Amino acid sequence: MAGPTTAERGERQQESSDPPLTRRRLRLPRLRTMIILVVLLVLLGAGSGWLLYGSKWLRVERVSVAGTRVLTPDQVLEAADVPVGAPLISVDTEAIEARLRRKLPRIDEVDVVRSWPRGIGLKVAERTPVLVVQKGGKFIEVDDEGVRFATVSEAPKGVPALELTVSRSSSAAASLRRFDDARLVREAVRVADALPDGVARGTQVVKVRSYDDISLVLTGGTTVAWGSGEKGAAKARTLTALMKASPDARHFDVSVPTAPASSGS
Repeated sequence: MAGPTTAERGERQQESSDPPLTRRRLRLPRLRTMIILVVLLVLLGAGSGWLLYGSKWLRVERVSVAGTRVLTPDQVLEAADVPVGAPLISVDTEAIEARLRRKLPRIDEVDVVRSWPRGIGLKVAERTPVLVVQKGGKFIEVDDEGVRFATVSEAPKGVPALELTVSRSSSAAASLRRFDDARLVREAVRVADALPDGVARGTQVVKVRSYDDISLVLTGGTTVAWGSGEKGAAKARTLTALMKASPDARHFDVSVPTAPASSGS
């Protein structure tokens, strides 16, 4: 087996010739630097933790509300129950959002944001009623997703009433199992959403007898047989053209948009 080369023997001789004290001095500054860095990191972490959780400068002092229309800011503040005085970093924004949705169904969207250094912002978007259901002397508001979200004492202006006059006979039982009231309400919303602007403004009542038997009552008593919520865009175009062609008609039928009809005067 070959021995060390001349170069290797020279390197070993050079290393053995270095004074032990010199090598020790080289190691000491490195060790001292590492210790200082570790101490600084520990102090920085402790200081940051105290600043975020223990100091009085980053605690919740203000809660602002934006986006309300029917709700009042005080109602939102009460439902949110933001822990004023708590460290801002520890506030559970998701829990606040959940409380607002649970306590105030009128809220459709909510965003809870930290406003450094001492604030919480509550940004809400309220549901908009597209139909109302009368129950007793009250009115239940229904949004564009078919959600019944609020009961009010007065019907909002310009929002059509929804009348569910579904047959409960035994012959209709199978249909009701397939299209329950919730599904029929969504179909009514679907129809209301498809109406031409001029017709929508004049619609007073949306009547639902079954999934494919939905009709409208307009201002002045004019009626429209719409059928199901399917092919809404085609029905809207057909109704607009039919009303222009027969402005004095009292009844329009667009349940089959390719074969519309009008009658009465």
